[in-house]
Amino acid sequence: MNPSTALARVMVDELVRCGLTDAVVAPGSRSTPLALAFLDEPRVQVHVRIDERSAGFLALGLGRASNRPAAVVCTSGTAAANFLPAVMEADEAGVPLLVLTADRPPELRGTGANQTVDQIGLYGSAVRMFTEVGVAEPVPGMNAYWRSLVCRAWGAATTPSGPVHLNVAFRDPLVPSGGETWPEPLDGRTGREPWIRGDLAERADRPVELPAVERGVIVCGDGDYDPAPFLELAAATGWPLLAEPTSNARRDPALASSAYRQLLACGDFVAEHRPELVVSVGRPGLSRQLISYLRSASRHVVVGPPNGFADPARTATDRVTAVAPPAGASPVTAWARSWHQAEVAGRAALDDILDAEAALSEPRLARDLVAALPHGALLFAGSSMPIRDLDATMTARRGVRVVGNRGASGIDGTVSTAVGAALAHQGAGGGPSFALLGDLALLHDQNGLVLGPEEPTPDLTVVAVNNDGGGIFSGLEQAGHPGFERLFGTPHGVSPERVAAMAGVEHMVVQWADDLTKALDGPGLRLVEVRTDREESAALRRRTQRAVCAALA
Repeated sequence: MNPSTALARVMVDELVRCGLTDAVVAPGSRSTPLALAFLDEPRVQVHVRIDERSAGFLALGLGRASNRPAAVVCTSGTAAANFLPAVMEADEAGVPLLVLTADRPPELRGTGANQTVDQIGLYGSAVRMFTEVGVAEPVPGMNAYWRSLVCRAWGAATTPSGPVHLNVAFRDPLVPSGGETWPEPLDGRTGREPWIRGDLAERADRPVELPAVERGVIVCGDGDYDPAPFLELAAATGWPLLAEPTSNARRDPALASSAYRQLLACGDFVAEHRPELVVSVGRPGLSRQLISYLRSASRHVVVGPPNGFADPARTATDRVTAVAPPAGASPVTAWARSWHQAEVAGRAALDDILDAEAALSEPRLARDLVAALPHGALLFAGSSMPIRDLDATMTARRGVRVVGNRGASGIDGTVSTAVGAALAHQGAGGGPSFALLGDLALLHDQNGLVLGPEEPTPDLTVVAVNNDGGGIFSGLEQAGHPGFERLFGTPHGVSPERVAAMAGVEHMVVQWADDLTKALDGPGLRLVEVRTDREESAALRRRTQRAVCAALA
């Protein structure tokens, strides 16, 4: 066995022993040993993508939905640079990811050799760990080095979760060849155990009992954590639960506010509802109103690990790993009653506006989509208006998991991430998956729809809002300025139907709200288009906000 093949096979075997189940491979020559080793490993599901950026985000989606690292492999050169957006998202969102970049051996670097760039520390501080693996040599000690390194990388990617980069240099020959002997056995531990075993169970601190105040608020931001303790806290105290969609804490309508985004934009309401205490978990930050509201509390308890808690408004006064309700807490208070009355009035005003038109508006699409999804479904939300419309309109419900790229909140890789999340979701026995994206996000990652004939196909319906441009800017300060339409609106004139035809996926257009549920029913990878107008959508959002504030008054 030649050295490059030996290195690749040992790494792949040890990754599987650690728990790896999926590897995404982008084609290339220098990465041949790893690609062949993964393909020859029956315990790994291999996914092939021709676009490295798409491959990176596919691996990100697999890791996001399964909470287990997926490996992504590429050749040397600019291929590795295309992983950077996915690495940055994995870093900010805390998603486990193993990036394996093939490289030229040291003697070919800095010589002008083809397809050679400096890949050392390529992703900077965005990775939890970087190692230059080094060229394989047939000398004793290599097996222990490679296997222990893989275990360290796996641990770095999972505790706490994030991306890890191993840069692997391969010398020719890159394909398996005979005639060479290895000076030591290349076997792993007996019983298919990993080389390094350890107790990876979390050791959370004892829950901290919260102060006995009436005017408390619970904020659940984006993140892969168990929301149950915070639902229990809300039930015990009566504190309103302000849950962003990807927190997956918006489950119980008796506890979670579904109109808080509009409530916090009403000045009189905010002035009358200043909290004494805010308890937050995850990464809040979908609305300026919520960030501003965090600043109004005299005490802000953040729940999270010491080196990874979110405090976007820099208002944290306490940091703990777990919380417990105050002794003797009661959910029946004037504070709880006031929030409940506001929620009922605001929700009714919001729904009245959305139901006034039979055609699907962008906010109504978000609300109706979540309500129509079957139990056990997964919903991937685009990072621009889709996630904000979900935040503003979706009612509390159980049985749907909402995910999105909320770490760096970029537009790139959304289709590929949704495909990866859908594959992991159905691989774990989950129901069908859906994605709510804007047309620019779809165009930005249309390669994510391109699957080879031998690739696993997700049961994923992509619902694309086509308003011919970037709708989020219509609600920001840039709207109305000279050059707005060209610089920010960015109309493109490309129909999603043409994108679907390029990728060979089913396409349909839905106009009326009553037709949405039927359009969502279908197997495989599908594209459902909903055509809207950017200016009308922005006006509708303003109208609903005024209606909510009027209802409170």
